[in-house]
Amino acid sequence: MSAHDQMRAMLDQLMGTGRNGENNKYQVKFNDSKVCKSFLLSCCPHEILSSTRMDLGECPKIHDLALRADFENAQKTKDYFYDLDAMEHLQAFISDCDRRTESAKQRLAETQEELTAEVAVKANSVHELAEQIGQKLAKAEQLGQEGFVEESMKLMEEVEELRKKKLDAEQEYRNSMPASSYQQQKLRVCEVCSAYLGIHDNDRRLADHFGGKLHLGFIKIREKLAELEKTADKRRDEKRKAGRGDRDRDDRDERSYRDRHREHYVGGRELDRRSKRHRSRSKDRKDRERGEKSKDKEDRSRDSRSRSYRSRSRSRDRDRRSHSRHSSSSDIKKKRDRDA
Repeated sequence: MSAHDQMRAMLDQLMGTGRNGENNKYQVKFNDSKVCKSFLLSCCPHEILSSTRMDLGECPKIHDLALRADFENAQKTKDYFYDLDAMEHLQAFISDCDRRTESAKQRLAETQEELTAEVAVKANSVHELAEQIGQKLAKAEQLGQEGFVEESMKLMEEVEELRKKKLDAEQEYRNSMPASSYQQQKLRVCEVCSAYLGIHDNDRRLADHFGGKLHLGFIKIREKLAELEKTADKRRDEKRKAGRGDRDRDDRDERSYRDRHREHYVGGRELDRRSKRHRSRSKDRKDRERGEKSKDKEDRSRDSRSRSYRSRSRSRDRDRRSHSRHSSSSDIKKKRDRDA
């Protein structure tokens, strides 16, 4: 991402979609169903686990920092209860991860040599101490980078004590089994992120794991889910009450509107009277239309008979004139014959 894009993203995150009168590139609002509600609360697994071994790819819903800023501003005046949506999303994700963890444990149980109960207890003790060392090393490095040197030094002292305990636990584990079996790598599954950890992993390897983005990302997701689940019942009750309150408020607004516009409100008997009056007017209008159509038909019939009568009259006139001319011509011819 270029410096220009970084500055633009920072402005979007601070000022939302309305900065400089601009609309967001997705042309949606934060409350649209296409927008990821977990992202608005900064806990979407697709974002947290990006660029890790368990990268989930792009989220099917919209991620936009400007929409998150819009939501944070709107949340100050109205509760949208998106934490419940985010909780359901995280529950589904963590449930799937826990199923993968159990499947991985089952595969290890089937492929690794089975240990006796006593040896298994000692191996678990080594694993637990190694995990504590890795976690404290990662925390000490983080504090050192943040400038908390004294706190970091105290953690390093605790790490040294854990290392001594781990050496003793490893010695007990080594003495409880044959040398050939001890050299075999014994794996276990991380309960947080489902990664494989070996009993012979060194401190650096464990620190990289527990301080890595994948493990810390799962810790963030699980802690957020636990936080949301603590208040889930209370939030559901508040959401139901808010829903009833919204409906009551809508009813009050509707009654107030009717009171303000009572002269325009029609209902009950008045509606029936207006309906009857409308049907009566409609019937009268249809009767008039039928009467007008009948009158037009009679007028057309009368005009047709009149035209037919005039046509016959003209035909008789033509016949009489033709007969008169013929008679005159005949009389003239007879008179000529007599004169000759």
